[in-house]
Amino acid sequence: MFLIDMFNKKTIMPDAQTALPGRQEAIPTAETHFVSGRLLKGPYPDGTRTILFGMGCFWGAERLLWNIQGVHVTAVGYAGGLTPNPTYQETTTGLTGHAEVVLVVYEPQKVPLAVLLKTFFEEHDPTQGMRQGNDIGTTYRSAIYAYDDEQLAEAKAARTAFQAALKYSNHGGKITTEISKAGPFYFAEDYHQQYLAKNPNGYCGLRGTGVSCPIGH
Repeated sequence: MFLIDMFNKKTIMPDAQTALPGRQEAIPTAETHFVSGRLLKGPYPDGTRTILFGMGCFWGAERLLWNIQGVHVTAVGYAGGLTPNPTYQETTTGLTGHAEVVLVVYEPQKVPLAVLLKTFFEEHDPTQGMRQGNDIGTTYRSAIYAYDDEQLAEAKAARTAFQAALKYSNHGGKITTEISKAGPFYFAEDYHQQYLAKNPNGYCGLRGTGVSCPIGH
């Protein structure tokens, strides 16, 4: 019974009464990107834009995204929750409400948002609800957090397009990706940043559906 209760807690979003209290001060993290050497917290170059992608475990998702031409810098962290400045250990309880996400700062002239959205939908399974493969819990949910109305509309249109593609494939699942305006983003701890560059044989749980998203050509 205890294991069942713990499982349920990790797959059900907390509310203001059940969420952990967190803290006022930010959790320490790295200053620069381990691969590119660029500043994680900026300032970012003029003309760049920012978006947050949740694709399950953020280690593999970040490596996928930092390798895209036109992405200026990436960082991993927590978004979409209630607890201010959470630690990794707190998020894994399911009692902060956060998703593991990748902050993507990109140059639209070099990589249109459609290309990033196509990558997002094709490289993980956005139909699994509060899990991604063997990773179970609210922290592993599929999510896009946009910073303006244009990004928000484009993300929703991409979701609709990919849902149609899934419908006519053997997969046929219903997309559960959460798409909304971005709230607070909290940088994850130093050791999580660019984890798979520091640990090349580390865990990567990314698994797509094998269905092509008909955008970004």
